[in-house]
Amino acid sequence: MTASEARPLTATRHFPPGFLWGAATAAYQIEGAAAEDGRTASIWDTFSHTPGKVFGGHTGDVAVDHYHRFRDDVRLMRELGLTAYRFSVSWSRVQPTGRGPAVQKGLDFYRALVDELLDAGIRPALTLYHWDLPQELEDAGGWPERATAERFGAYAALVADALGDRVERWTTLNEPWCSAFLGYGSGVHAPGRTDPVAALRAAHHLNLAHGLGVQALRAALPPRAEVGVSLNLHEVRPLTNAPGDLDAARRIDAVGNRVWLGPMLDGAYPEDLPADTARLTDWSFVLPGDTATAHQPLDFLGVNYYTPTLVSARGGDGPAGGDGGHGGGASSPWPGADEVSFHQPPGDLTAMGWSVDASGLYDLLTRLSRHYPELPLYVTENGAAYEDAVGPDGAVHDPERIAYVHAHLEAVHRAVEAGADVRGYFLWSLLDNFEWAYGYEKRFGAVHVDYDTQVRTPKASAHWYGRVARSGELPELPGVPGV
Repeated sequence: MTASEARPLTATRHFPPGFLWGAATAAYQIEGAAAEDGRTASIWDTFSHTPGKVFGGHTGDVAVDHYHRFRDDVRLMRELGLTAYRFSVSWSRVQPTGRGPAVQKGLDFYRALVDELLDAGIRPALTLYHWDLPQELEDAGGWPERATAERFGAYAALVADALGDRVERWTTLNEPWCSAFLGYGSGVHAPGRTDPVAALRAAHHLNLAHGLGVQALRAALPPRAEVGVSLNLHEVRPLTNAPGDLDAARRIDAVGNRVWLGPMLDGAYPEDLPADTARLTDWSFVLPGDTATAHQPLDFLGVNYYTPTLVSARGGDGPAGGDGGHGGGASSPWPGADEVSFHQPPGDLTAMGWSVDASGLYDLLTRLSRHYPELPLYVTENGAAYEDAVGPDGAVHDPERIAYVHAHLEAVHRAVEAGADVRGYFLWSLLDNFEWAYGYEKRFGAVHVDYDTQVRTPKASAHWYGRVARSGELPELPGVPGV
């Protein structure tokens, strides 16, 4: 049986003891309180307040007011049966200028959140950076500048000193591909720049920041702490087996995946990436010792997956160009891949226009397990946006999301059966929230949020996922094919 062949579900799947069942969020998407207790603007504050950048002129000024409602949100997590919660720290809240001492009121918020989680029996999983760079650091050049990576190392030390006694699982960066290539390449994310060379420089300095961050965490945290990174690795598939399509997939794999896996896990950039981008830069921004710094021992790798990426050589069957479902900007987020065309993969579509194909998650997890057999894996993001609404009965019925999550959990279970050391799954997202450039138009949450009243209503998928989390078992879902 191949990875993508259908397999009917015939029995309940039992996940390993100790498997973490969580949900994930990000600071700017949920916290609000954008100007309270010393917090200053991040690049996402600036970007969302720039006309035309975010759907409907939406901003994260209030978001879902988690800053003031976190105790209620933790209570929801406990009632749903979650055993872990992945959240990010707002750099602008704890070190507003990206320099100098921490703001204690900012750290106090995260101390209180972590204490609330621990009291509820929920393990905190902390992400240091989920895209919200302090605006002052962007004004000084942002991620294309080496100094930003150095500032990140100091910031990591501040947070570790404050929370290292109670948080055991730490992630340096979330999806640095988006930070570099959507933020500085296509411009559909903050800070909205469209310079392919700046995007490649940003990618390198994010790799360097990761390494410096790991070093700072190791120096400050107790030995029991686990340190990793979360990458949105692309499951890249060629449209055909023609040589041109295979080379297109190689190019996207290089600038989408191996640009991170190389320095972080292998200790060097892949040789084809500088060759693919040679017309743009000579990579002289990579200084001696940088890749060694980026290559730090890790306790786990976080994998974020939503949909596969289907590519061909330009001139193949189908439309030329495209961005692979990453916001539709006029500029490409794929430097060195101008001759690659992106195609809509087969399958049902979510509200994001992304195809539903859980076989991609299975293929990704098993391939990573083969390449890095000693490195534990967590699915740190997986989920889907649909057109959710509170019905006349006061409930939110979202069978499509249940089917999506069920299929992907089945893929995780098959990967575990195949030998992948997958230790947990974090649903994206706990709450409907500010979905970056899509504003509040797209709903990924297991919990519905009325943005006018901030009333939370767990969707049918939340109750279903809670039952899975409490039992550690994935029952058969009638009518849903296997992967």
